[in-house]
Amino acid sequence: MTKVSIIAGVAENMVIGRENNLLWNIPEDMKRFREITSGHPVIMGRKTFESLPLPFRPLPNRTNIVVTREPSYKVPEGVIVVNSVEDALKIAKGKDKEEIFVIGGGQIYAQTISLADKLYLTIVKGEFEGDTFFPDYKKDFKRVVFEKDGEHELYKYKFLELER
Repeated sequence: MTKVSIIAGVAENMVIGRENNLLWNIPEDMKRFREITSGHPVIMGRKTFESLPLPFRPLPNRTNIVVTREPSYKVPEGVIVVNSVEDALKIAKGKDKEEIFVIGGGQIYAQTISLADKLYLTIVKGEFEGDTFFPDYKKDFKRVVFEKDGEHELYKYKFLELER
């Protein structure tokens, strides 16, 4: 059975972004994201897709699936556009991979948190001002599979993998 996983960078106050941007730049976090998701289908909302830097849009070595309500949304060749999370999951599961990843943003996380088997989180220490939040996960995801502290310039963080 295909495992549905969510990967996200989350501040201690659950903020994940502001004005369609990440609030921190942690190279180790980007490297981990690349290593974990490479070779797997990734599901994201339109705003998350548009926030990817152009050289990485679409994300290489991954099946990019974008969820949008815009029927005529234009994407580069090879990107799959769907109008619901359910359709995105159906297509991703059809790619015959052991694990698929939901990579954002806030609305897509909220729609998939109850369906996820595993969370790969980077918990960034501190309170951040933002307009996009990660859904509450603490009551459903209690089993810690992996935990590692790190630090980069201004940011202290923790890599955390959780299962139900």
